[in-house]
Amino acid sequence: MRAPLVQIAHLAKSYRRGLQVVPVLTDITLSVEAGDFTALMGPSGSGKSTLLNLIAGIDKPDRGMLRVAGLDITTLSEAELARWRAAHIGFIFQFYNLMPVLSALENVELPLLLTDLSRSERRERAAMTLDLVGLGERLEHRPGELSGGQQQRVAIARAIVTDPVLIAADEPTGDLDRASAAEVLNLMQRLNRELGKTVIMVTHDANAAQQARTLVHLDKGELQAPERIA
Repeated sequence: MRAPLVQIAHLAKSYRRGLQVVPVLTDITLSVEAGDFTALMGPSGSGKSTLLNLIAGIDKPDRGMLRVAGLDITTLSEAELARWRAAHIGFIFQFYNLMPVLSALENVELPLLLTDLSRSERRERAAMTLDLVGLGERLEHRPGELSGGQQQRVAIARAIVTDPVLIAADEPTGDLDRASAAEVLNLMQRLNRELGKTVIMVTHDANAAQQARTLVHLDKGELQAPERIA
């Protein structure tokens, strides 16, 4: 049993809708081992994306403990959380969120602008990372010149270029055809199994979830017992 990278205890989150308070997550307790590939599944509105955003430091819980790599991130200020997130989290979005006017290389280089690396070092690392995801020959292509699967691989390269401790993926195959989705899932498996990256993936696709090692179901803001797949 590896040490947990993510530790969650009695986590709760609600949102305001006018005068109404809408609970999204209630009393969530969860542990994710370092080096695991965890799939979060659940129906629409179950709170799975909210939970991922809390783990990634994009949002803050109402109450509860949330530790990532030993740090309780609920204690951080907004500025501290932004710096922590940039250094430790690689986020993959469903719709890629690439800058259309930038090349693949420039998109992947963006997170490195917050580091002390020189311009040549940044570009070298971005090029190496694009090569890792199979896009070494597409460095100068803009997003509009790439297929959906290729754009998502650029987004994955951007997410891992800083060598984050955790990759958080929100429906990474939700906008892809079957073949492109399979390529992306194979890549995420490689990152997990060959490079030891910890991955937490939100998905509604049971086939995609089967590529993970651990499956966690959320329903109406409540967590069911994790299921070990591999």
